[in-house]
Amino acid sequence: MKIQKTDKRVGEVAGLFLKLGTIAFGGPAAHIAMMHDEICRRRGWVSEQRFLDLLGAANLIPGPSSTEMAIYLGYERAGWKGLIAGGICFIMPALLIVLTLSWLYVHFRSTPQAVWLLYGIKPVVVAIIVQALWGLFKNAIKGPMLAALALLTLILYLGRFSAVALIFGSGILVMCTKNLWRMRRGKGMNIGIALLQGLGLPVSQIAGIPVHFSLTSLFLIFLKIGSVVFGSGYLLLAFLRNDFVHRLGWLTDQQVLDAVAIGQFTPGPVFTTATFIGFILGGFHGALLATVGIFLPSFLFVAAVFPLVGILRQSQWAGAFLDGVNCGALGLMAGVTIQLGKAALIDGFTFSLVLLSAFALFRFKINSAWLVLAGGVIGLAYKIFL
Repeated sequence: MKIQKTDKRVGEVAGLFLKLGTIAFGGPAAHIAMMHDEICRRRGWVSEQRFLDLLGAANLIPGPSSTEMAIYLGYERAGWKGLIAGGICFIMPALLIVLTLSWLYVHFRSTPQAVWLLYGIKPVVVAIIVQALWGLFKNAIKGPMLAALALLTLILYLGRFSAVALIFGSGILVMCTKNLWRMRRGKGMNIGIALLQGLGLPVSQIAGIPVHFSLTSLFLIFLKIGSVVFGSGYLLLAFLRNDFVHRLGWLTDQQVLDAVAIGQFTPGPVFTTATFIGFILGGFHGALLATVGIFLPSFLFVAAVFPLVGILRQSQWAGAFLDGVNCGALGLMAGVTIQLGKAALIDGFTFSLVLLSAFALFRFKINSAWLVLAGGVIGLAYKIFL
């Protein structure tokens, strides 16, 4: 009976993340907002606090944060099988779409356009993120200090401070402030800290890769990138340009920009940019090796860190650190929402669409997946017929 129950949960995880991987446009903040809607509000698989703690843990390790959330949540729901199913099923739709676009790009030397479709999807995504932020803030903000920290993180992020520095800085600030204040009041000291260390994989031999292309070198480069790059698309772009344009000369700047554009346009994780580059350089085998290389570290990091999340919450020091990380993560999500809003809300139609979407979400609790699909259809119809 227990095996049947586990298998049923694995099927639930696979079905949900296949759906999310197919319709989750808008980048990591939007992906996480949709996961929150489906998993916390609709299915009740985890509590709001547990979701926040897993989100904080995802922000502490390298790799794409939304993919790592899918892996964490799959693990939480269905154990090791769920870990694998959640991650693979979230990645798979984007992988297949990017493979198709890569083939078109290679054969026709142009990037397919979907501006009209995204015209209607982007305002809906903004509304979905706002709804998720509202629900998460109510659980994460446990006092004036955390509220001020979230606001400060938002301001510094918009001022172009490093997202990684802000995440760790928020955690350290709250951990020290809460516990040093507690110690000064004579309540004793409970140092039960579990420190998270990056599991940086040693791939120093990559520095000596020859200019001549090889599939092994391609795999190792993306394994390195997946092991050291946190979830920022801008930081990913910097690594891609440094390795593939400047150091190896395998790609041009325009090809790298096209690759990032493909990753931004398609649903699911932006890191499927690796699939596109792998296909350009090494065909189907190159695409698969590049994809495995950039995502494999995320599965390993999550498997290593997951057992520690509960321990961290139980420790007064580490629990305070997680509170700070959660507030920092939400401040970053708010910053991304503002940036996305500037790009998405460009006229009266898009402003109307975001307001209607927000009303539908808050008043009628409509499933975010249906709203994304409706937004795409409405945007397409608007551009075609008006």
